[in-house]
Parts: sequence; C-alpha cells; structure tokens
Amino acid sequence: MSEQISDQLNLSSPYYTTLTFFYNLEEGNFKPKEAAKALDIPEELKEESERLTIKLKQILEGKGIIIRTSSIPNLPSYQDSTSGVKESVYYFDKQKIPGIFLEKKGNQWKFSSFTVSQITDMHQETYPYGTDRLLNLLPKIGNEKYLGLHLWQMFGMFLLIFLIFLSHFFFTFLLDRVLVYFFKRLEYQQIGENYILPVARIISYYLIVQLLSIFMPVLQLPVEIWSWIVVILNTLKPFLITLAFYKLVNVVAVYFARLATKTESTLDDQLVPLMRKTLKAFVVLIGTLFILRDGLNLDIIPFLTGLSIGGVAIALAAQDTIKNFFGSVMIFIDKPFQVGDWITSGDIDGTVEEVGFRSTRIRTFRNSLMYVPNGKIADAVLDNHGLRRYRRFYTTLTITYDTPPLLIEEFVKGLKEIVLAHPDTRKDYYHVYFNSLSAYSQDIMFYIFFEVPGWPDELRARHEVLIQIVKLANSLGVRFAFPTQTLHMESFPEKKDLIPEYPTDSTYYQKKLGEFLGNELKKK
Repeated sequence: MSEQISDQLNLSSPYYTTLTFFYNLEEGNFKPKEAAKALDIPEELKEESERLTIKLKQILEGKGIIIRTSSIPNLPSYQDSTSGVKESVYYFDKQKIPGIFLEKKGNQWKFSSFTVSQITDMHQETYPYGTDRLLNLLPKIGNEKYLGLHLWQMFGMFLLIFLIFLSHFFFTFLLDRVLVYFFKRLEYQQIGENYILPVARIISYYLIVQLLSIFMPVLQLPVEIWSWIVVILNTLKPFLITLAFYKLVNVVAVYFARLATKTESTLDDQLVPLMRKTLKAFVVLIGTLFILRDGLNLDIIPFLTGLSIGGVAIALAAQDTIKNFFGSVMIFIDKPFQVGDWITSGDIDGTVEEVGFRSTRIRTFRNSLMYVPNGKIADAVLDNHGLRRYRRFYTTLTITYDTPPLLIEEFVKGLKEIVLAHPDTRKDYYHVYFNSLSAYSQDIMFYIFFEVPGWPDELRARHEVLIQIVKLANSLGVRFAFPTQTLHMESFPEKKDLIPEYPTDSTYYQKKLGEFLGNELKKK
C-alpha cells in the first residue's frame, strides 16, 4: 500500500477499513491488534483476534488476491446491488473469495462475522496438509532481503526446487522401470509403453504441479508475482488432466478395437475410430471449460448460455450436417451394411469402403470413389447384396434340335449330379429342367444357388460348374445350339448327311453318363 493513514482508527467506509487493515499488518508497522479492529469478531473469539487477523491476510496472499485500494468505494453509505437487492456489503472478489466481504455495522465497516467464522476453514484450505506450520517456521531462518526476497523465502525456493527434481526422479523411475516391468510381466508390454506410459507421465507432471500448489503459498512471495503464478498453476492442473484423458481415449479405443476384431461385422471396425474422434472432441471441449473456469477464473455460465443460443442458430444453419451425423449414428445402430458389402440404391452401386461422420465412401465397379451423405443413406431403400446367404445363378442351356429325348434325359440327370457334387451349391433348392422349345434350339433351364460369401467366390464357383457342364456335354455327345438357318436338300447316295446319327438304345447314354460321373465328379 503506497498510501499512508494516521494512527487514528478509521472504519467509516470500505476504502478506509481496507486501508486500516493492511496498513497495520505491514512489515514496518506490524500492529495486528489494531488491524483486528477491522474485523467483526464475536466475544468468544476475542482472545484469538490477532491470530485470526494474521490468518486472514495469509489467506488473501496465499490465494494471490491483489487488493487495489483505488478501486474500493469511499462512500460511507455504499450499497452493493449486484445481487439484485441493495445491501450494505462490499465484496472484494465474488468469484475467487466470495466468503470474504465487508459489512456495515452501525457507522463502521468491518469484515463480516461470516468472514470471521470462515477464516479457520479457509486458512486450512489455502495451506493444506499441515503446511500452515511452515508459515511460522521458515521466517525464523532470517529476515535479510536479497533481490527483493527474504532469506527464508530464497531458502524455501531452493528447497522446493530440490523437492521438484527429487519428485521428478522418483516418478520417472517408478514409471519407466516399475510400470513397464509390470506390464511386461503381464505380457502387455507394447500396450503399456505405447498407451499407458504416456498417460502415467502426464499424471506425474500433474502431481508435481499439485505439490507446487501446496507448498509455494508458504513462501508468501510478493502478491504481484504470486498472483500470476497462481493463474499458471491453476491453468496447468485442468490442462494436464485434460491431456491425460485425451491420451486415455487411445487406451479405450485399443480395448474396443480388440472387441471389434472378435465380431463378424466389419462395421464395428469403422465405429472404433469414429468413437475415438468423438471422445477426444468431447474431452477437449470439457477440458477447455474447466481451464476457463479454474485456470483463468472466468464465469462459464454466460458462455454456456450463449453457446446454447448460438447452438440453435448453428443447428438451423447446419441442418444437413446434423442430419448426416445422426444418419451415421443410425447406420451404426441398425447396421444395414458393413464394410465390404455390395449395396445398390438408385445411383448408388458399389462396395462399402468406409463409414465416416458425414458420409460413406463407396468404391464403384468402375473403381471410382463415391461419397454419399449418411443422411441420404439413412432415408434410402438399400439393396444389400453382401448380406445374401445364397447367390443365384440362372442360365439357359440351348441344345440342337437333332438331340434325341433319351440323350436330353441323361444330360439333365448329369446336370443335377453336377449341382449336387459341387461343394458351394445349395442342395435343397435348385431347378434343372427341359424347359422350352425356341426358334433354333431345345432349351434346358439351369437355375441354382451358390452359398459363398463374396462375388469373387461366386465367379470361381460359376467357372467350376460351367466347366463341368461343357465336359458333360462333350462326354455325352451333346451339341450346343446357336442362332442358325438350315437349308434342307435332297440326300444323294454319294453324300453323307451332316446330322449325326444318335444311338437309339437308352443303355448307351446311361453308360456314358456313368463313365462321366465316375471320371469327373468323383474327383471332387
């Protein structure tokens, strides 16, 4: 305090009461008995008045509160109206020290009886774990000043720096040796080193900052310096906690990634990175609010109110984005498809490669990439070919008109045996029949199903079945028809007819079919 006041007690306004309190507690004019008169102390605490007065000053210093007398009202009839009701009280800082305020008693302004009743608890909160005992111990070392600091303050700073290095060495040894060895014994060394160890190191830094917050107030540094240190320490605490949870999200993601590998659905594999990004964004948002509130001492209620109002405006302006986000949520809940499935819907036709926050990436059969908004997919009617249990294969086998009925019967029997013998065909439902007479051929319907997981497997199975059909036709002497025009002419004795001669005995065709089944299908 640069201003001087007379020795006469003056408690006529908040300004003079504050000035009287601090003036009588200065080093060169230390009169705690006079300063105690600025407190509304009840009769039962009169004997402890001086001790309570000193504790109140230590609370303000320990919390880094700068009291600027120039901003304190000098009106005897001052009334605070910030709460909506005019009261004869004066708050120094409602956010940092709401329990410390002046109250008018008669014609005098004093620290309120409520403030006096809270001094012991607030002092213990400011100097926890018995550090308040050091307040009286360290000043006994020496009061000489060097560079603006007492000898005991400099000694305390060197001692605190030594404790910090000692703590850092201890935590480093504990983490790098003990923790890594522990995870190595559990056969989780890679997870421990890559995911758990970074989180543990951040926690160790947090513990060091916590130690500084506990012991540094004891040094009673100049309040102009200490107030900035308090802001830095209070900001570091929520920042390090936020950083630890940010790293911890990777641990959670690894756990769920392992669970996703145990499921058949590949959509779970896409959900893990989506969940990791969402959790990290949530951690950053909540951590920022705590940094603003605890570190920078800002009132976040108006911010949250403005955020909610602004959120409505943003929601109206970004309806499509929100729709796509909830579309992605519905995709992960309903699971209409998974990564690798072939889906079709209108212009959509391709294989699903990735499902994101806003859109789904689909690889078309032209090998181009199609980005489809999730909102559109959620509302569309999808045909998921990837979820088919059976894949249909339908073709018509056309044989020439000169093929006799006995040969057709044996050919159809052979086709059915091919279906039954193939390992990937559906055995309980298929149709192979002589089905139609077209303009140039006799038609056999070949209608079967393959029980295979993907299109490449379906193509392989088709290839194998068609190869067997061609081999069967060659073995029985069946000729496949194609669009032709035949000109019939009178036969000459010296000319042989182009139409082959087929045996009329049915046992001949049965023998040929038996040879084919024995030589070809039994190989399978």
